[in-house]
Formats: sequence, C-alpha cells, structure tokens
Amino acid sequence: MALKAVHVSDVPNLDQVPEKPSLAIYSTRFSQGVEIGRTSFKPSKFLVVGHRGNGMNLLQSSDRKMKAVKENSIISFNSAANYPIDFIEFDVQVTKDDCPIIFHDNFILTQENGTIYERRVTELTLAEFLSYGPQREESVTGKPLLRKTKDGKIVSWTVETDDSACTLKEAFEKVNASVGFNIELKFDDHIVYEQDYLVRVLQAILHVISEHAKGRPIIFSSFQPDAALLVKKLQTTYPVFFLTNGGTEIYYDVRRNSLEEAIELCLEGGLEGIVSEVKGIFRNPGAVNKIKESKLSLMTYGKLNNVPEAVYMQHLMGIDGVIVDLVQEITEAVSNLVKKPEEVEDEILLEGEEKVQNRPQFSQRELSFLLKLIPELIQ
Repeated sequence: MALKAVHVSDVPNLDQVPEKPSLAIYSTRFSQGVEIGRTSFKPSKFLVVGHRGNGMNLLQSSDRKMKAVKENSIISFNSAANYPIDFIEFDVQVTKDDCPIIFHDNFILTQENGTIYERRVTELTLAEFLSYGPQREESVTGKPLLRKTKDGKIVSWTVETDDSACTLKEAFEKVNASVGFNIELKFDDHIVYEQDYLVRVLQAILHVISEHAKGRPIIFSSFQPDAALLVKKLQTTYPVFFLTNGGTEIYYDVRRNSLEEAIELCLEGGLEGIVSEVKGIFRNPGAVNKIKESKLSLMTYGKLNNVPEAVYMQHLMGIDGVIVDLVQEITEAVSNLVKKPEEVEDEILLEGEEKVQNRPQFSQRELSFLLKLIPELIQ
C-alpha cells in the first residue's frame, strides 16, 4: 500500500445503513436494552464479550481451553452463545474480490510437499480463502492450515473442535440471534492505507450489514485510527470504538500510543468509546475518570480479563465491559460477583439469618488503595 494520508472530511456519508440511529437496540441478553446514539453508548449492564467467539486459540499453550474450539468460526460463536454473554468479538477482513470474511491473522499459511506457503489474506479471492482448513463438503479436502506464533514458530492449527472458515454474511445467518456482534475492522499494523482502499473495504462490510443485520446489536472497533474515523463517517447507526494498547506498546502512529491520544481521537471523530488493553487501564487507572468525563464508554481486552478478580476490579472502577477468552468461567464469575442493587437486596434472607456474601466488599478507601497498588503489581 502506498503511504498516503486519509482525509476523513473528504469522504461523503454513504447510504449503506439507515441514516438515523435507533435509540435502543434490544436483544434477549439485554433486559434494559443498550442505548445507542451519535454521541453515546450506555450499556445498562456490565458487558461480557467473547473474544473471537468462545476464545482465541493459543496452539502452543498447555491449556486445553485455549485450543478447544476453532476461533473465529461459526461453531465458536454459537458455543459462546450457550452462555449468558452479550456480544461476540471477531475480526473482519475483505478479500480481493470484495467479500468480508472472518479471520484474525494478516497471513494464512499452508504446507504442500514439505514446503510452507504464506499468503496475505486480503490478496486471496473468497474461493481461495475458503479452500484452507476443513471444508463444508465432506468429500472435499481443504489445504492444511498452519499458523505462525508471535515468536515466529510455525505450528499446525490443530484444535479439538474444528470448523471451516466463514464469511461475515454466514455469521449473520448462522449465529444465535441473541448475541450482539463486536466487529473488529482488521488491518495490518505495518501498512499505511490509501483512503480509497479503506473506503472500499468499509463499504463492502457495511453492505453486508445493511442486508443481514436485522436488528442485531453491533459495535465496530479498530486499531486503525483512520478506519475507525471513516466507519463513523460512513454510517450513524452503530457505535464505533477505538482499540488501543493503552501505551503498553509503541507504534509509529502516535494516536495509538496512549489512552490520552485515544480520548482525543474519539472526541475529534465523534466515536462512542475506547477498548483498551486491560494493563493500560491498570497502569493508568486515573484515565478511567477522564474517559467518563469525556462521556465515552470504556471496555477492555487482554489476558488479565480471564481472571475473575481482575474483571470484578474493573466493574468497581466503572468500566463498561470486558472481552474474554474463558467465556464459561468469566460469565459465571460475573453472574456471581456483579449484581444490580435490587439483586443485592434480594440476598437478605429471612429475619434472623445472615446476608449472603457472594462478592467481596470494598470501601472507597480500600478501593483507592487497590488502584494505587495495581500499577506496581503489573509492571
């Protein structure tokens, strides 16, 4: 891709989705609804979002849970929907022939006659992309699917419950309608994209949504600042969140390097919120108040979100939701720990009996102490 700046102000508003946003999108998971507007996203409850469905695959991990179900697949999405989850998060890219598909990595790998072949996902046609891994037709054998780990090792993409690759359209058609979609607009961190390319990709995604969403709650998110700004410009129906590492990693684009930069980007572009690496929040807990004061919503992602105590701490801090890999464990923990005031009152038993204590209780002083302590613990 050529190095060319994106000028969002030059992009017209497209009619890919309804112009006027609904005030509330309802789902069987949302007893009070989720308020969605041009300038706010106010969940009525603490949200739990399934990362790539029922959790990401860590093929080199000794934990079977991290390679139980193929990530970013229809089976994974519906497995997550078996639990009281609010959204599933997944990565959308667009093929060379303009079809939005669901896949996380920038490159896809296979092996043939002992030779490993690597191709950029967005340079494949839809048919080529679908030829990797398990096939829908039992009589057809797909190309072996490999994966490159962060440390450069190439491993077989072997999981206990496998599934074929899928498109965004299939997700709308085949995934339990009770769960919302957190659609991450996936781009390569090492490429500066031309405006025309970003617009073409986003138009392809918005077209599928306009044809198949049917009222399903949707949140857009992206690490790519210009893509986040553009998708907000191109539609006004669904909230857009900016994804950030919160300063835990440094990038050439300074807009990605801190929570302060993320806040500024959201306010300038009219975005609804931020999704931060949870360590970025714990290292800089004071940013939570700044985000709230800016009337932005805040969710988090990261390995610490698989620890119930870390999730509960975020609930106490006023964070709106968490993206998690261990869907069953965290939804159970949230059900026990995060309760509405009326539910807490219902825990008072018959006269003379003690109140059930299902969750830890912190005073404001204790909470303040914990917030000061956490940054030291996670360095």
